[in-house]
Formats: sequence, structure tokens, C-alpha cells
Amino acid sequence: MDVTWSQVFAWRMRRQLLEPRADPDPATVARRLCGIQAQLASAAELAVAARQRQPEPGVVNRALADRALVKTWAMRGTLHLLTPDEAGAYLALVGTIRTWERPSWQRAFGVSPAELAALLDAVAEALEDRVLTRDELIGQVLAATGSHHLEEQLRSGWGAVLKPLAWSGVLCHGPGQGNRVTFTRPDTWLPGWGGLPEPEPAARVVIPTYLRAYGPATPETFDAWLSRGSSRKKDLRGWFAALSDELATVTVEGRDCLLLAEDVDDLADTEPAEVVRLLPGFDQYVLGPGTSDAELVAANRRAQVSRTAGWISPVVVRAGRVAGTWEITGDTVVVTWFPEAGPVPAEALSSEAEWIARFRGEHLTVKVSTG
Repeated sequence: MDVTWSQVFAWRMRRQLLEPRADPDPATVARRLCGIQAQLASAAELAVAARQRQPEPGVVNRALADRALVKTWAMRGTLHLLTPDEAGAYLALVGTIRTWERPSWQRAFGVSPAELAALLDAVAEALEDRVLTRDELIGQVLAATGSHHLEEQLRSGWGAVLKPLAWSGVLCHGPGQGNRVTFTRPDTWLPGWGGLPEPEPAARVVIPTYLRAYGPATPETFDAWLSRGSSRKKDLRGWFAALSDELATVTVEGRDCLLLAEDVDDLADTEPAEVVRLLPGFDQYVLGPGTSDAELVAANRRAQVSRTAGWISPVVVRAGRVAGTWEITGDTVVVTWFPEAGPVPAEALSSEAEWIARFRGEHLTVKVSTG
């Protein structure tokens, strides 16, 4: 079946709760989007608000407090909000990469396989039925293992040594204590914890969910989202092969991609939509297919969207494609419009600014420049 990118983008926006907006709770958004990136807490909250007709500040923190969401290191080694029942499936797939077994990783972080195994056991014991600050956890772990040379790595905000523990299901973030991060164990903290499945059944959860939101897509696109392309090719082929009876090939303007067979007719019936949205930094709409997708982000604009140190800019989306970037300066939404995206949709941008103003509880005006 042949479809256009305009159809694909309109379909994705509907599947990702961007058009039309509804009033989903944070758990529904996380489930639909394969998680919400949460390196920046304010961006995660705005990602939920972007999908609500009546956005309400604080709903993400309440969902975390109610344990309807869990924060943990997941795809691409970045912090995400996931639902407790499905989080283990995502962690299981990320864990298949096993970066910590590579000599280069061990040299970079000074952790041997035996030391990492001892850390895993010590962390699992320390966090059973407990919530500990980073300092408290490090103190107990170093006392149990004697690996005092690892203290600097354990204190690192990048969490390189803690990520394998998260992917093994023995550590996740706990409730915040002011500016202090806390950790706990998901199986003793989360009433709805679904456990850590084997990779094959995990793939049967994650891949269909990904394709429902970001399809049509290729296995390589999926892997770039999951692990920055680090999955073993044998594993990747096997996961998709096991789902072959549920998948269909869709040709998007000459590019062969995969979609769930049950979604083919729905995509074929989708009409392009000239919708304008202001999306926060690190939004899943961009991260799902990735900024290297030149149909979504023009190649000459990628550097303005994917910036240094892994920063993903807030973007303006028009008809599903990235048409500019934006930021809030004082009481002004400053839009940098890409001229090749066509005439500036002034009325639609003002409407989006009003939506952000309602969320922030303040008045905002719009200023547009081209660049």
C-alpha cells in the first residue's frame, strides 16, 4: 500500500494525542508514547500538557507520587516516565545491549564485571522496601562492597554505573526530597510493577506500541530510538521476525516501512491535516522517529533542533513537520520560523501561545522571526 508523508504525519499526530487534543492523564500519555523523556522535568510536564485540552500543572508529580508512573533510566540511557506494568518490558530490551560488558565501558568507568555484580546485589539489598537518597545509598553500597574507588562514578549525575542496575530492575527513582534525588526498588515500591520479562516477550509489548505511535517505521528506526542503534542485529531481526504475522509493509513515497496490519486501513483513510502545534523540548513526537529523519526535520535544520550536549529544542510543528523552534523569554513566546515551511500561521501560533499561557497561568504574546 502506498501513502504520503502528509498522511503519516496526520496519523501520528492523532495517535500521539496531539490532534485532536483530549484530556488524557499522564499514565495514558506515557503508555501511548512509549514513555515520556524526563531528563528535564518541566519538559516532561509540558509534554503531557501538550496533549490536553485543559492542561493542569502538577499532574506529573501527582502521578509519580501516586505511583501511577515510575521514573527510571530507559531508552538511549535517558530518564523516562513509564507505567509500572510496562516499564519492565522497555528495560528488558534496553538491557540486551549490555554495554557494561564491553571492555571500553569497563575502562571508561573503572568497573569490572565482578564489581558491577557486587554493586547489583548490594543495591538490591539496600533498596528493598526502602527509599534512600543518593548519599544514603552510596554509603550503604560502599560499606557492603568495599569498592570505595567507585564513589565518584556513583555520585555522577549521568548515572552511568547506575543505569545497568536500572535495566536489571533493581533500581528506579523514588519520590523527590526537595533538590535531592532518591532511589528505590521498583518491585517493592510499585504496586503495579509488571516485572522484568525475557527480551522476546518484551519485544512483543514494545514494538507494537512503538509502531502504533511512530509507524510506519523500519527496524533500524526503532533501534535508533531504543538504543541509538546499538542492539545486536540478530536480536533486532528476531524480534521483528516473531511479529511478522502482525506486520504489513507500507510504502511511504518510495520508502518501505512496517506498520501493524490492523492499522493499515486507518492510515490509508487518514487525510492530511494543516495543524500547528508548539511542542516542548525533548518531545516524543520528535524523539520517536529521531531528528535524523529528514522528512520530519529538514537536514539543514537538524542542528537547530538537535543541539549540543543532547539538547532537543522546543519545536513548532505544522502539518506534522518541524517548521521552527520556540522559547519563552519573559512574557513572550519567541518563535523562530523556518521560511521554507510557508507563510507564518500567525493566528494558529497565537492560539498555541494562549494554550501555553493557560498552563503557566500567565499572559503571553508571540514574536516571530525567521531563521
